Amino acid sequence: MNIPNRATIIEVGPRDGLQNEPQFVPTETKTAFIQKLWKAGFQEMEITSFVSPKWVPQMLDAKEIMAAAGSAAGSIVLAPNKKGIEAALDSGARKVAVFIGVSSSFNQKNINKTTEDAMLGLLPQIAELKSKGIFVRACISTAFHCPYEGKIDPLATLALCRRFAEAGVDELSVADTIGRAAPTESYSLFSLLKKELPSVLLTAHFHDTRKMALANIYAALLAGIDRFDSSTGGLGGCPFAPGASGNVATEDVVYMLHEMGIDTGINPDILIEAIAIVKPYVSREITSGFYINKMNQ
Repeated sequence: MNIPNRATIIEVGPRDGLQNEPQFVPTETKTAFIQKLWKAGFQEMEITSFVSPKWVPQMLDAKEIMAAAGSAAGSIVLAPNKKGIEAALDSGARKVAVFIGVSSSFNQKNINKTTEDAMLGLLPQIAELKSKGIFVRACISTAFHCPYEGKIDPLATLALCRRFAEAGVDELSVADTIGRAAPTESYSLFSLLKKELPSVLLTAHFHDTRKMALANIYAALLAGIDRFDSSTGGLGGCPFAPGASGNVATEDVVYMLHEMGIDTGINPDILIEAIAIVKPYVSREITSGFYINKMNQ
């Protein structure tokens, strides 16, 4: 087996993990959460998103979060459109994530555009970002399955990813948005992407809806992937994808990789401290194996 001896974990809890929480998490709590996560050893983290507060009220303090906790070089912010990108850059962002679904039905529910229309809108924004030296991360939703269209053709995912790669993005975060993928699908798709798109960073983003995320990560490792998105506490879920439960828990991913002899540079015990900061404000129970084991010791 050709498994890497080191893997990079991109923490998405402060953004993807909190975005759909019904109770507003105080800005100072988010800041403390992010700072504790940096202390755990992450080199890259999605810390907030510049989106309309009308649609995602949890992120209305994006500017304040950037000022308080976004100075690290690995800080990533999500910005879905020109207005959001401008606000992100005005706040000092140097790494910007854009997003799109492979499924047109998903995009129409999410941003009221087809996949093609959304892509045509993003391409000039990507070109402008790259002209300013900004690192661009493209988040590819419904790469495996869609809540409206069912199974997605891997060639459709490849075609969309190829367009982003040709547009000059630095990273593709390829997501199992509703947690429906099987490990065989994970291995097959990431093997295909790795072969066809060798010049772009590939990151796997799994949700744990059906408790297959860790198995899918293992399959992606076998396909040569060494970058993974995860959310401390398993927080999160896509507000525009019915049935999409939380992201895979960072602490479980780190524990599994460390047990396999794969270094991440992350201290899982500090992740437990980070959970304690945000837990009183979130609606989701913390059910990760590593967390439950620690609490029962």
